[in-house]
Amino acid sequence: MSIAARKRNTNAPKPRRASYSWPLVLRTRPVFELTEDQFFELCQLNAELWIERSAEGEWQIMPPVGGGTGSREAEIILQLGLWAKRERAGTVFSSAAGFRLPNGAVRAPDASWVLNSRLEALSPREWERFIPLCPDFVLELRSPSDRLEVLHAKLEEYLANGARLGWLLDPDAHQVYVYRPDAPVQRLHQPETVSGDPVLPGFALDLREVW
Repeated sequence: MSIAARKRNTNAPKPRRASYSWPLVLRTRPVFELTEDQFFELCQLNAELWIERSAEGEWQIMPPVGGGTGSREAEIILQLGLWAKRERAGTVFSSAAGFRLPNGAVRAPDASWVLNSRLEALSPREWERFIPLCPDFVLELRSPSDRLEVLHAKLEEYLANGARLGWLLDPDAHQVYVYRPDAPVQRLHQPETVSGDPVLPGFALDLREVW
């Protein structure tokens, strides 16, 4: 190869790395459709991924979160869990728990809480699968790869399926969006705390430990 040819080859544009918009969406209908048990097993086989399913049957796939988001989520679970242990009225779940909503979607909020009186009606098998109900309280924590409009749509879906309180936390903007049934979405800018009353009586999330 001549010197000129080598120079032309060196200056050739490098292939661009593929960029993705999260979540990745995989559509399987009408080619095939998994049963509830099959979809559960699929999620267990791919535990390194976060897989949810929309009411329309689309699989929504997210990668593991980074350290910053994981640390914030742990702090939220800690505060919520300590309150729940004192009150003893409900149970706290982390993002590892999946819920099958009344509309057929399978969601895994970053944090959630369910009244024990509702959980007592579940069979042992239902406890070991996606829990067939919508939590009373749900929280979504925005990570750098999350699109805000996708998270807002999730909170609207939770309320439409029975949630009584929802919070969307955006750490970069230091904002909290509060969702309640039959009420406008409330946006709080740089709050130090956010109250869960009356759904979570006496609970206030200390955001100074989260931001």
